[in-house]
Amino acid sequence: MEPGRLEKFPSPGRGHGLRALKRARPGELLWRAEPFACTVTKERLGGVCERCLRRNERLLRCSQCKVARYCDTRCQKEAWQEHKRECKCLKSIDPNFPPDSVRLVGRIVFKLVTCASEKLYSFSDLQSHIGELSEEMKEGLRHLAQTLQLYLKVEVQDAFQLLPTIDIFQIFAKVSVKTDS
Repeated sequence: MEPGRLEKFPSPGRGHGLRALKRARPGELLWRAEPFACTVTKERLGGVCERCLRRNERLLRCSQCKVARYCDTRCQKEAWQEHKRECKCLKSIDPNFPPDSVRLVGRIVFKLVTCASEKLYSFSDLQSHIGELSEEMKEGLRHLAQTLQLYLKVEVQDAFQLLPTIDIFQIFAKVSVKTDS
């Protein structure tokens, strides 16, 4: 669907919605976007390309951090701009390894610091649902935020170096999945 045929709208109690402004044909692609940030889980490392997320048994390993793996040199080169900061962080804490959520939020922080906002949605549009979190969950997120600061220290020596709009606790709350029991 060409630009201008979609709009973002507030959806009370649910955040934001996306709707077509013109009639669409069944099966018509309405929107395509790269994920803002993603990471391969620790259990899948070594079997999935960090760039395209394809499974592959014979992946090239990053020569610096020895963690990231890629299908080929093309995937590795395409990923380098986003990986180079994470690479330094991974090397700096070796032999320790951060939790998956810390790696993901680290990638989000690097992207927020270095890129312009997205076209239709921005990361800031996501809801954190902090008010709905239990105190136990909030404490867990605070602990993850502290872990992230240790992980990122080689690239971000001081939290004040981050853009003033970046709130690490909010980011963790946005990427944490809340499930209703």
